[in-house]
Amino acid sequence: MFNKILSLLQSGSPVDNGARFTRVQVATCALLLEVAHSDGQYQAVEARIVHDLLAGMFTLPAEAIAELVAFARDHQLSSTDLYQFAREINAHFTIEEKLAVMEGVWRLIYADGSLDKVEDAIARQLATLLRLSHKDAIACKVRVLDEKR
Repeated sequence: MFNKILSLLQSGSPVDNGARFTRVQVATCALLLEVAHSDGQYQAVEARIVHDLLAGMFTLPAEAIAELVAFARDHQLSSTDLYQFAREINAHFTIEEKLAVMEGVWRLIYADGSLDKVEDAIARQLATLLRLSHKDAIACKVRVLDEKR
């Protein structure tokens, strides 16, 4: 079983689930879910934000996004770190796409109107894993905060 999971993460082909989802889709969704669950709660507004972000990034229909979220959640729960997901994003996304992910991270964090220390720590960790400069990560945060005003 461990070898099967490892081969899925290391292979260049789409992941199982009828080959519906690419590894980068699963990785992106898993990172977003990690952020959404980081405060111990997964609220309806966070679920909507995850759905909207994935729909915008991957132009998937609603039912496919629901399947992707369930599939990625299983992978996220069984992972031991976020590096494997960030590595996939780094391999396939442009800097602009990675910045869009980071903006999504901040949207999820501020969905409840507050920033706690765990959320701040995960945002910093993800910015580093996605190889984004501190300046770029903070610019994403500021854009999200400006939208909320």
